[in-house]
Amino acid sequence: MITPNQQDTANSAWLIFSLLTVVAWGLYGIMLHKGQAQMADPANGRYKAFLWVGLAYFMVAVLAPLAVLIARGATWQMPTGGIAWSLLAGILGATGAFCVLLAFAAKGAPSVVMSIVFAGAPVINACVAISLSNSWGKLRWQFIAGILLAAIGGGLVTLFRPS
Repeated sequence: MITPNQQDTANSAWLIFSLLTVVAWGLYGIMLHKGQAQMADPANGRYKAFLWVGLAYFMVAVLAPLAVLIARGATWQMPTGGIAWSLLAGILGATGAFCVLLAFAAKGAPSVVMSIVFAGAPVINACVAISLSNSWGKLRWQFIAGILLAAIGGGLVTLFRPS
């Protein structure tokens, strides 16, 4: 039998994982920028850093789920649609990470680049999700205000960044 406290903990697991993602992605740009600088190769350091990011992705995104699937005795049947959408998601994620690196190479400061990314990405996510669910007519003003504030926040961080 689950007690109320256990139920609350189970129901808030999504929040804990979401906050861990915020921390990980919030540190990502700073660590990537430091990694490229520490490569001590102005011409190719960013690509060397991204090579190691790719190795980290392999370890976390290939080896870890492989171990979990084997431990759980999962079947290896996967529908083509699931594979295609998941592969596209991975391509988008890796492309975004590479573009962050290119933004740094073009003299974008990590604090500004990542602020734009993290203000802009939720706006894109919300607009696409609303379009896919055909929910534009069901939006409350508070949601629209939040989207506008996120976009304005990204703009303000860019315009008034620390020198």
